[in-house]
Amino acid sequence: MNPSSNLFLVGPMGAGKSTIGRRLAQHYDLPFIDLDEEIERRNGVSVALIFELEGEAGFRSREARLIDELTRREGVVLATGGGAVLAEANRRALRERGFVLYLSATVTQQLARLARDVKRPLLQAPDRRERLEAMAVQRNPLYEEIADLTVTGSNTAVAQAARQIATRLDALWQRKAVAA
Repeated sequence: MNPSSNLFLVGPMGAGKSTIGRRLAQHYDLPFIDLDEEIERRNGVSVALIFELEGEAGFRSREARLIDELTRREGVVLATGGGAVLAEANRRALRERGFVLYLSATVTQQLARLARDVKRPLLQAPDRRERLEAMAVQRNPLYEEIADLTVTGSNTAVAQAARQIATRLDALWQRKAVAA
């Protein structure tokens, strides 16, 4: 959506949404919110424990309520979780209330970046590649559907990648001033 005071990052796990999002928030002097971290902070437990106790449906319900709340703010950079796009209401909120940056990553890139990750519930599978490929088939079209800008993952250093993305955003994102 243009113009908007918000920047929302979507994409698969391991794409760099949180890492790049923090850099972009600094660049634009905006507050940064990592959706999964905010869910953990508000609930006092890990995302993994929420999945264990309530299943994915319970987690998605909490996630949807928070997306609705956070996307109503003005002037934030929000890094969503990989599955945030699964619900139509979430996609609509993201699309209508901010500029959506889709950070894409190949399954091979994800495997490399997440090799030591043991915290993500949906990654706990006998065959990680198969799990990531299945998620990509389901989710990539949804990321593309709402994206205002798509950036393909690379092996560039984080600082350099963030600068390159900021340059592209500067050309496309019509930033709306935040009301004082």
